[in-house]
Amino acid sequence: MYERKTLLIAADLDRSFHEQASRDARFEILDRPVRTEEELAAVVSPCQILVTRSYNRVSRRVIESAPRLELIAQGTSGTDNIDAEAARQRGIAIVSLPGENANAVAELVMGFMIALTRTVPASTRELVAGVWNRYDCATRHELRHHMLGIVGLGEVGRRVARLAALFSMRPQAFDPYISDEDFAERGASRVVSLDALLRTSDIVTLHVPLTEETRRMVGRKQIGSMRQGAILINAARGEVLDQNAALDALKSDALGGLALDVFDPEPPTTGFADDPRLILTPHIGGCTFESKAAIGAKLYEKIAAFYASR
Repeated sequence: MYERKTLLIAADLDRSFHEQASRDARFEILDRPVRTEEELAAVVSPCQILVTRSYNRVSRRVIESAPRLELIAQGTSGTDNIDAEAARQRGIAIVSLPGENANAVAELVMGFMIALTRTVPASTRELVAGVWNRYDCATRHELRHHMLGIVGLGEVGRRVARLAALFSMRPQAFDPYISDEDFAERGASRVVSLDALLRTSDIVTLHVPLTEETRRMVGRKQIGSMRQGAILINAARGEVLDQNAALDALKSDALGGLALDVFDPEPPTTGFADDPRLILTPHIGGCTFESKAAIGAKLYEKIAAFYASR
């Protein structure tokens, strides 16, 4: 006889995960979706497996509230919401899903580029106001006109590079952790420093995980070094960018466009200017039917494999 493992689902997951896990006799399922750290700490006590997403803050307090915890299964690529050191000290394993929602994020980023370079938000506002402005076509450029700078050429960054190439863009990237061969395979030219990339790109898009090294890696100084009128996109983590500095740069016209899918904090606690050069979405980059279904199935597979090997 084997001990059934109590699997606590603390996040919103696709039904495919629930269905597969419920059919597995090794697991007893507790479905308790929560949002706050306090709520999570209150429900984790009985579980050996904790299933989370990036909005679940798995702090040391939460981990200490779960004396039987063996595995944290994160249904996203990043794990910066988890106190990895506290988990390590307890011998708790962490599994995640790098790349599973990368295509969805990359598609949204390309949409941001098209919307901002072709002034879609501004045209929408004008038409709503009864203004038919079709006479400044020469002020807009196709994507192939723009030099694209990608910060981080991982799962999302490489997909952005591939999609951009289909529009005849010239992707360049900064990523000190991959080889020249990787750059060639991923379709971007290598830039040796972040500053060099910012100085030479018309559109800059951020695709790095949140670590101590990347926290605020694009701050006021870095934004100040960008080309006049450049477009900046953040679909990585809010803490990677100095959000206030970026908004100030847009207000002063140093930036020509700004698109934010992630914020610091989330949800934002302050308002935003009604600016047609500003696009805001509530961390929906990876939120598609396809990615959610794939994440549900793959996360169950990872949990099952973890216990099959024990």
